[in-house]
Formats: sequence, structure tokens, C-alpha cells
Amino acid sequence: MNIQNAQETVDQWIKTHGVRYFNELTNMAQLSEEVGEVARIIARRYGEQSEKESDKNKDLGEELADVMFVVFCLANQTGVNLQAAFDHKLALKTKRDHDRHHANKKLK
Repeated sequence: MNIQNAQETVDQWIKTHGVRYFNELTNMAQLSEEVGEVARIIARRYGEQSEKESDKNKDLGEELADVMFVVFCLANQTGVNLQAAFDHKLALKTKRDHDRHHANKKLK
């Protein structure tokens, strides 16, 4: 599934199961909440914080998918074509960063 298909799938899900989109501010708050859940897992599982027993069964992939779902919602309701935006951004980053990262001594 490409990004455009994913956006369309989320839109169809909202229309079928979700009644309507939450407004943009509510979705922005939801996105912040979901990113926080990803951060909590990363900080405890891969960082220096200890992982609480209640966090050990949290699925990082599921939390990342939650982030993606809300991003697709925001893109849909604001008219952003994420496939086009991602393709454009990747081309820009490729042109700008190819030599930069290879020359970065900190990454060696």
C-alpha cells in the first residue's frame, strides 16, 4: 500500500466507522498524545529510563501506526496529498544530504 492508498483507506474508514473527522485542533492534540506514547516506549525500552511493568507489553509498531493514522486524518481534512509531499521532500533531502551525511565524521 502506498501513501495515497493509505490516505484513501483512512478516509473510507472515517466515513464508514468514524461518523466524521474530529476537528483539526482535536486531531493535533491526538497526534501529540500518540507521539508521546511512542516517546514513552522509546525512552524506557531503548533509553536510560527503566521500563515499568505496565509498559512492557506496549507494541511500538501499533503506537507508530496510531501516529500515522492521525497524520493521514490531518492530511485528508486539510487537503494535503502526502504521497506528493513525501516524494517531493525525499527528492529534496536526497539532493541536499547525500554528500553531507557521508562527509560527517560524527557518523563514522
